[in-house]
This record gives sequence, C-alpha cells and structure tokens, in this order.
Amino acid sequence: MSARRLITAAAACTLASGCAVGPDFHTPARTAQTAYAPATPTAITAPDGVAGGTQVLSSGAVAGEWWHAFGSPALDALIDRALAANTDLAATRAGLRQARELWLAQRGVLLPTIDAGATTNRVKGSQYLAPVPNNSSFTYSLQTAQVNVGYTLDLFGGNRRSVEQARAQYDAQAYQAEAARITLVNTVAATAFQRAALQEQVDRQREVIALQQDVLAITRHQLAVGQAAGVDLMAQEAQLAQAKGALPPLEHALAQSQDLLAYLTGQGAADGPLAPVALSQVTLPHDLPLSLPAQLVRNRPDIRAAEANLHAASAGVGIATANRLPQITIGASAGGNSGGWSSLLSAANAFWSAGAGITQPIFAGGALLHRQRAARAAYDQADAQYRSTVLAAFQNVADTLAALAADAAGLAAAQDARRAACDTLETTARQARDGAVAPTAELQARIALLQADQALAQAQAARLSDTAAFYEALGGGWHSPAG
Repeated sequence: MSARRLITAAAACTLASGCAVGPDFHTPARTAQTAYAPATPTAITAPDGVAGGTQVLSSGAVAGEWWHAFGSPALDALIDRALAANTDLAATRAGLRQARELWLAQRGVLLPTIDAGATTNRVKGSQYLAPVPNNSSFTYSLQTAQVNVGYTLDLFGGNRRSVEQARAQYDAQAYQAEAARITLVNTVAATAFQRAALQEQVDRQREVIALQQDVLAITRHQLAVGQAAGVDLMAQEAQLAQAKGALPPLEHALAQSQDLLAYLTGQGAADGPLAPVALSQVTLPHDLPLSLPAQLVRNRPDIRAAEANLHAASAGVGIATANRLPQITIGASAGGNSGGWSSLLSAANAFWSAGAGITQPIFAGGALLHRQRAARAAYDQADAQYRSTVLAAFQNVADTLAALAADAAGLAAAQDARRAACDTLETTARQARDGAVAPTAELQARIALLQADQALAQAQAARLSDTAAFYEALGGGWHSPAG
C-alpha cells in the first residue's frame, strides 16, 4: 500500500506541474509574400496542336491526381505502376513506419516501468556462519519472486520534450514520404514525355539518313555524267556522316529514358518494354491552379518537413535544458522468498521496499552545457533551413512559370518553322516536277521538314514536362490536414 501511494503521489505531482523547460514551438508566421514574380501572367498562349493552346492560370488548388488532366491512359498506367512498385518509395514508406514505431515507443517514458521476475537457487552455506533458514540447515533452496515499479518524475518536461521530438521526427518522415511520392509522379511523367519525343526524333533521324543516302546516290550519278563536281560529292558525304553521327546519341538517350522508366516502375530494363506514351495522344491541361504563397507554405510537403525538423530541434533544446536540472526517481518492489514454491506467497515470506532519490548534475566536464548550446545551434540551423526551403519553393514556382511562358514561345516558333518547311517542300516539289530545280532540292526540303519535326517534338515534350513540373511545384496535389 505504501508503494502504491508513492506512485500515485508522484504521478499526481507530475500532472499538476505541467512545466516543460525549453522553448514552446509555434508554427512559423505565414509569409507576407503575395506573388512569385513581379508580373504573373493570367494566360499563356501557343497555337493549337499537340501541346498547343492556351493555359489559363487562376486561383485554386492542385487536384490530388493531377496527371489525369493529361488525358493519357498510358501515362496513368505508368504512374499507377510506379506508385505501387517503386522501390525507393517502398523504402521511404518503411522508414515512415519505423519513425511511427519509434514515436510510440518513446511515449513509454511518460509511464512507470513495471517488471516481474523469479529466481531459484540451491545454496550451500558455510558451517562457521549462522545459517540463513530458520531450520538451521546449511544446504537449502531459495526461491524469490518479486515485482518492481520505477518512475522518473518529469518535473521539468524532459521526457515530454523527448516524446514531442519523436512525434516531430515522425511528422517530418511523413512529409518526406509525400514529397517523394510527388517527385516520383513528376519524374515518371517527364520521362514518359521525353521518351516519346526521343522516339519521334530517332524515327525522323533514320528517315533523314535514308534521304541523305538518296541524295548521295544522285550526286554520284551527277558526278559520273559531268553534272556535279567532286566537291559536291564530298559535301554530301559529309552531310550523310553528320546525319549518321547524330543518330547514336539519340538512340542512347532513348534507351536511357526507357531504362529509367523501368527503374521508376519497379522492374528491370530486361523485363520488357513498357507501353509508350505518344505525344499525339496527350492533352495539354488548359486550366492551371495557382495557389498563393501563404497557401503554398502549408501545402508543400517539403516545407512541412522542414517545419517538423524545426519542431524537433526546438524540443531538443528542452531536452538538453532538462538534463541539467535535478532528476527525481521513485521506485518500489514487493514479492516473497521462501525455501519452497508452495509457501512463496505466504504472508510470512512477503517483503517490500519503497524509496525515492534525487540527482543533481554538478560536474560533467562542461558536457551538459555544451550539449545545450549545441541543441540551440541545431535549432538555429533548422530555422535557417526552413526559411531556405520556403524561398526555394517560391523560386521553384517562379521558375516553372517562366518555363511555361518560354515553352509556349518555343512551341510557337517550332510550329512556324515546320509550317515554313512544309511550304518550302510543297513549292520545291512543284518546281522539281516542272524541271525548274534539281531532283536533290526536293529531297533536301524533305530533310528540312524532318528536322523541323524533330524540333517540334522536343518543344511539345518540353511544354508537357514543364506543366507536370508546375503541378509538382504547387505541392503536387497534397494538402495539409491542417489546411
């Protein structure tokens, strides 16, 4: 009964105190910034066509599964597969489960520890000393069973700060897991668009090589009949060599994009090709939601992770401060010991003890003081990293807005170049039929059109990829439960 009263009194004292040293964490003040750039456009326009049209920016939040806005079942299938099978994401989720269990384990410091034990011994005592048993036997058995209760009064909140820190670390891991998921989705989308553009470029480059070979054959014939000079043949051979030389880098980049997609979707490059995403079957999202900077701070998981790390560092200051203050512990034990198990729990064989102790660090070579200062420095570091993460997020959004504007202009220029190449081919083909130009002129015009197609495919992929990057920059559709 005395031990029970001691434990109850200690718990009541701890609850009544409610004191925790160190700074109490407060969510950083919301930014006063209201825009990402000096002039934010409300619409970004490019001529109609693949990845063309107008994109309208308006206030709003990114949808949770924003990739459906591209209207590509093939892209949806790739992303779904990546979310289910990506190994890096699986590792991040396992780390999240670990952080949760560590937080739940840390909560145990707020409660008393209770353990029970039992021992049995066969003892032979010295005949020159008084025997222990009351039957004066020098050889006897001794069985002991007892329950121990221990508790450390959390008068200065060190234990509570440790639980607070573990929870903040779990929160940081949860936000990092969300950031990893968002980055994975954007990487899959950008890689799929780039692979589609590279496939277009490889196909067109092979056609260019075939046409260059035709031009070379015609030039050789013209040289044989005296209608061309040797320098013309050498020039055409050089152009064919350049066309052939441009193909391997494109094929290499295409293979790399295919291998990357295989890795992102949790399979090996040798497991077979994934269903391709054709640029012509992708719809450019026209309505782009643009949240305010104050909303972005709450809805980007990397910023929330930095905030959670700041919270953990704040709790660390409290832990280091509490470690320099007195520690009060109480404990009790009760049980029985006897020469036989049958009489172990009888009243005559019962024993108990209860006590309390206080420890005040006096000298530790300055270790506790320096650890407190180190915790404060860690807090300052986390604070600077939080502010840096916020600024980087604003820069990220500004960069994607600038990229979208540049992509629209680049796509328009590529479309103009292709239109001009089409007109040139049409005119040259008509002149070739009339005998007004050499036969090689039409082939060169076709080559110019194929090269314009390559540039256009790259411009289309750039606009689609930067649109996906825009969604990621705005938080990737993740929304804080706290708003």
